[in-house]
Amino acid sequence: MKTKVSSRTVFIAIVAALGGILFGYDTAVISGTTEVVKSQFGLTTGGEGWYVGCALIGSIIGVLVAGMMSDFLGRKKTMLISAVLFSISAIGCAVCADFTQLVIYRMVGGFGIGIVSIVSPVYISEVSPAEVRGTMVSLYQLFITIGFLLAYLMNFIILKGAMLDSTDPELGARMFNQEYWRGMLGCEAIPDLLFLVLIFFIPESPRWLQVRGQREDKSEEWKALREPGILKAVLIGSAIAILGQFMGVNAVLYYGPKIFADAGFEDPLFSTVLVGIVNMLTTVIALAIIDKVGRKQLVWWGVGGMIFCLLMIGLYFLPFTNLPTWFMLVFFLLYVFCTAISISAVVFVLLSEMYPNRVRGLAMSIAGFALWIGTYLIGQLTPWMLETLTPAGTFFLFAFMCVPYLWIMYKYVPNTTGKTLEEIEEYWSRFGGRGGKAQSIK
Repeated sequence: MKTKVSSRTVFIAIVAALGGILFGYDTAVISGTTEVVKSQFGLTTGGEGWYVGCALIGSIIGVLVAGMMSDFLGRKKTMLISAVLFSISAIGCAVCADFTQLVIYRMVGGFGIGIVSIVSPVYISEVSPAEVRGTMVSLYQLFITIGFLLAYLMNFIILKGAMLDSTDPELGARMFNQEYWRGMLGCEAIPDLLFLVLIFFIPESPRWLQVRGQREDKSEEWKALREPGILKAVLIGSAIAILGQFMGVNAVLYYGPKIFADAGFEDPLFSTVLVGIVNMLTTVIALAIIDKVGRKQLVWWGVGGMIFCLLMIGLYFLPFTNLPTWFMLVFFLLYVFCTAISISAVVFVLLSEMYPNRVRGLAMSIAGFALWIGTYLIGQLTPWMLETLTPAGTFFLFAFMCVPYLWIMYKYVPNTTGKTLEEIEEYWSRFGGRGGKAQSIK
């Protein structure tokens, strides 16, 4: 039976998904600023990793408090707080006086990312009909890719000098010329204002309102997390969240221009824009098919393609192959396609629907914490891996890390496509504590 989704429900989901634009922009904009910030402040390789990773420290703190905050204040107010944090970060980065202030404002933005990465998918999951929940939650991932593309385009435009005019020549020169990284980071304030205003026009999550009166003591949530089925779901969610970060996705986002430069490309930022376009368009495809094809099926084909593409990219970087640059670009874009249609589209859907209403916020925080720990480690380690393991060794390692991800998805994750949140909760209560291969949800 085809489910008709009201325009109001779609509007509500889109507003919540706008947090994904800020997530994506804040995450991807760093790629265009790394080299100039490194040069201006005289950063070492470790300092470069810290500049990239400092926002992830804020994200880790954000995910740790996001679940409890959203359970206590509600999903809507928590999204509002994240929007305010993004505004502070964007404006602060644009006008900061030194590297220390830049790091602090990046961490504030990271705190907002951590919060919105938990509460937006949870909110969308809770307001969506079961038959289209995958599509609706995937809107969040789509908006993340739009944020990526906006960041890549803004980096490209500012770097090419298309925004030199300003009512204040001194400020304009600093933000869009000599210290153009300020303009790149500060332009995040534009989509943030839209998110901040529209949040006031959406209601609170009905499922949060339903359980609000039943939650008398936070200790009850922690006690519920120790139930065998729920604990297993949290551990599985955490495993796929952290492993996904070691399959190369965020290394591409953070260090794309550097990787393309090392590969011999004349215009690395333009190549990064192509990555953003492919990422966004592929996510549109994933959004259209995720509730038809199913979560696990997308992972099988997508991750299989990722492994092949990563091996080909690693092959390109081997010194004795002497392959043309178009070879690298084709498999790089194909890798982005495989990633966007599988793990990137699926992860937030799975995490937002795996846990019971009574512990969803807290459980999502734990899984999100694992995700951001992995993201932080990749942000810190990628420069070291590119130097020490060489680009070829780095991409071969990413390919190898796809294997345990596939095994966990096959062995332990049930197919949740088309199932209500209550049916999924019943599955973990009945079968979650058992060993063996994942059962079907009846």
